[in-house]
Amino acid sequence: MMRKHLQEVSASTLNSSKLNLWSWDSKKSSDLLCGMGVTPMDKDPQDTENTPQNQMMQMTPPQKRQKQKGKDDGFFIARRPRSSRISQPGISWDSLPDELLLGIFSYLHLTDLLRASGVCKRWNRLSCDESLWHSVDLTGKHLQSGVLGKLLPLGLIALRCPRSCIGEPLFKQVRPLRLQHADFSNCTVSTDILQTIISRCHNLCNLSLEGMELSDTIMCAIAQNSDLERLNLGGCSGFSPESLRQMLKSCTSLDELNLSWCDFTADHVKNAVENFPRSLTELNFSGYRQNLEIVDVEILVQRSPDLINLDLSDSVMLTADCFPAFHQLQLQHLGLSRCYQITPASLLDLGKLQHLKTVSVFGIVTDNSLQVLKESLPHIKINGSYFSTIARPTTGGKKNRSIWGIKCKLSLNRTDS
Repeated sequence: MMRKHLQEVSASTLNSSKLNLWSWDSKKSSDLLCGMGVTPMDKDPQDTENTPQNQMMQMTPPQKRQKQKGKDDGFFIARRPRSSRISQPGISWDSLPDELLLGIFSYLHLTDLLRASGVCKRWNRLSCDESLWHSVDLTGKHLQSGVLGKLLPLGLIALRCPRSCIGEPLFKQVRPLRLQHADFSNCTVSTDILQTIISRCHNLCNLSLEGMELSDTIMCAIAQNSDLERLNLGGCSGFSPESLRQMLKSCTSLDELNLSWCDFTADHVKNAVENFPRSLTELNFSGYRQNLEIVDVEILVQRSPDLINLDLSDSVMLTADCFPAFHQLQLQHLGLSRCYQITPASLLDLGKLQHLKTVSVFGIVTDNSLQVLKESLPHIKINGSYFSTIARPTTGGKKNRSIWGIKCKLSLNRTDS
């Protein structure tokens, strides 16, 4: 009988050895973690929570697998592994439905979500669900080649990554991205890489490329977003007057536009004022000291009669003769800072603008004149803010991690989660 039992045990062991142990290569998630400067979590070799018992017996050394406590009619008494003998109250992770796991994953920090994707095939599939990747904040990060190529196709709607260093995205798919709100302001990135990303975006509503070196190809890529509502190109350069004209003619839904302090020639300014879309309600066209004249303001007002927020600061050629054009608008906010040919006395005429609420006239009024101006125009707030917020994605302090009012759900900075 003893020999028969040993033969059964040997046969059982032989059959168990034929089982293929399941394993999953988490290199994909590890590469994504490393690309964003995050060290992936090593798998605990002792973690056997979900390992079948027959495989655990096979992985256990023979000298520890069985221990003969004694003989009872010729049967061996097998000692079960300690982890399996401990009572585990509650429900196991494997029994939870996908919807509940997705709800749990939605509370994870970006780093933890990436690590969770390396646990098993099921968690990897759920961690890539589009509902989890609605908005991501990667401000000031070094994004190595391939990182954006993996993140953007996950269904990102909003991406905030100003002042980041962006490598080649290495897209593996050719389909357009779902991205609608993107902030690439002051990023370190080549024009070719930026063009590769923007050319895949056909549904942009808000876009900020402030301080970037652009090209005519990038301007054409922007022009394909006919539903674009806010565009911030403040301080940009590298594109021709013709590409600027084509972009403005194509983006007919623009509501806010920032073209301040771009590397513009007189032809750039002319093409801009003659092609501003009628839909504009807020425009920052400041910084054109010698190129913006009174006649340009008159054309601008005719092109965009619905403007309520207009900033023409640092336009030295402007005088008070442009004020009649302002009366054709229902302006609420007006910026004329450092327009040195406009005298403090002439600013009193702005009191006739019935809807005007704020005026910025830094640099053209002294402290004494400012006090007199405030007393003469009590219904208008004068010099309340140094900076314009037109089309800018994020305003306020550094702790504000929103983008056009959208709070980013995922961030590499734990203090912001």
